[in-house]
Amino acid sequence: MKKIVVTGAAGLVGQNLIPLLIQKGYSVVGIDKNNNNLNLLKKLNPKVEIIHADMSKPGFWELNFDRAYAIVQLQAQIAAKTKEPFEKNNITAVKNVVKACKKHKIKNLVHLSSSVVISVADDDYTRTKTVGEEIVKKSKIPCTILRPPLMYGCFDVKHLGWIAKLMEKSPIIPIPGKGDFIRQPLYVKDMCKIILKCIERGPTNKIHNVIGLERIKYIELLRKIANKNNMSRIFLKMPTSLFGIMMNVYAFITHKPAFTEDQMKALIAGDDFPVEDWEKEFGVKYTTFDKGITETVKSPCYKYRKEMISPH
Repeated sequence: MKKIVVTGAAGLVGQNLIPLLIQKGYSVVGIDKNNNNLNLLKKLNPKVEIIHADMSKPGFWELNFDRAYAIVQLQAQIAAKTKEPFEKNNITAVKNVVKACKKHKIKNLVHLSSSVVISVADDDYTRTKTVGEEIVKKSKIPCTILRPPLMYGCFDVKHLGWIAKLMEKSPIIPIPGKGDFIRQPLYVKDMCKIILKCIERGPTNKIHNVIGLERIKYIELLRKIANKNNMSRIFLKMPTSLFGIMMNVYAFITHKPAFTEDQMKALIAGDDFPVEDWEKEFGVKYTTFDKGITETVKSPCYKYRKEMISPH
């Protein structure tokens, strides 16, 4: 059996990718520092070998790269109150993975970058993801670099996933500004199929912007989520400054920040990403947001989002 090592295995993409890899007959090693989510991964996929490790620190986890057919690098820090976690997970961890790939002569690295690299946003997440992508690009390791936008699907505990949880608790959902900023969301299963294609056909040694093919207003995304969950909700538009205050109050009370200030700025920045023909490139058909949300809500795995812990 060909061994695939997935770093950041217990997040949104990893939880959806690993069952697909196992189904295809691969031997899978999943590495992650979030022990709760890693145990859920093992619970749902008994055949996966899990490694609890922080890849920003050299350690025994590197030994698992030996004789690996491919490495799928998913780990990332998306939100944090300070700069340090971004640097550890988006730069230092990437350096350590690249070093391990070179040591074990890996011939296929799939690196999940982000569309924020070409965003108008300027924050710690954007800057560190840009540096991480550059590290991979300059490493000369045979690789494919993928830049997804906002993703959604089962096991999402961040952006749209957090909003969906909020809808279950509150009939009123606050919206920053008018809510008319454009999003180009991508169904996580589309990304997983693309990663599988990268494993099967080998590295392209290129960067691919894998952007959702629909341009949807943010408030319309939320309305669709509410409708698919059979919930009637009021979406309350408010000044971004007031929205920011509300989120800070929520974080103070719960000790779990929903949106950091940088995330809110990125949300309303107004990005309109160029769309490439990735359907033709990878032979993967785009899943419409309506279909993707319907599949997500009806999936048996949808309930497990409540067991996931956000890595904030």
